[in-house]
Amino acid sequence: MTAELTSGSPLAPLLALRGVRKSFGEHLVLGGVDLEVAEHSCVVLIGASGSGKSTLLRAVDLLEDIDDGSIQLRGVDIADPWVDADAVRARLGMVFQAYNLFAHLRVLDNLTLAQRLVHKQGKDEAEAAAIEMLARVGLADKATAYPDQLSGGQAQRAAIARALVNEPELLLLDEVTSALDPELVGEVLDLLVGLREEGMTMLVATHEMGFARRVADQVCFLDGGRVLEAGTPEQVLEDPQQPRTREFLARLQV
Repeated sequence: MTAELTSGSPLAPLLALRGVRKSFGEHLVLGGVDLEVAEHSCVVLIGASGSGKSTLLRAVDLLEDIDDGSIQLRGVDIADPWVDADAVRARLGMVFQAYNLFAHLRVLDNLTLAQRLVHKQGKDEAEAAAIEMLARVGLADKATAYPDQLSGGQAQRAAIARALVNEPELLLLDEVTSALDPELVGEVLDLLVGLREEGMTMLVATHEMGFARRVADQVCFLDGGRVLEAGTPEQVLEDPQQPRTREFLARLQV
């Protein structure tokens, strides 16, 4: 039996993490993370590999159970084991660094699969929405292509379109440019900038500091599974207060 996922307080932030902890065996990955994402804002997570960014995003999407703390979506603790995880994921969009498109399905079918199976849309309605979304991300001519016929940038834009076609309340993006050739990074980042300008709420893990400067309302530096420093892009990227933040940014030559 699962609990109904109902709306919490309209005054609550869209997403709030309170004291979130997660370990894999004896390895502490998230060590009491507190984080808020207001509606129509963009929060960018930065930090070295292994700092907990991906685990944090997977925990929000309920792909990883947490050991302690709460993850509140509009004031409701979605980490409660009685909450219907599928109902939560239907309200979120998750985009991975490795695209995770189904290789045996056409791009169009990748976009309509969840619409038809989870949201119970009819075939014609789902395909119309998918074609409109593909046009929005510049892939109108790739609807009948298979993932292995796409460039890396096209595949990542298709993955973003798949997340967006479900009209998520929150878009989660995990290093979506890290697997791309440098010349393809720009086309994906330009798409994300456009989404930000349209008011999409986003929680983004990235190494692209230029992107963070351009779109983030808040930048959070994670180190050892904790938010060591948080503030505006200007505060964190231009005038970091923590020695560890300065060391990390110096390695990126920011």
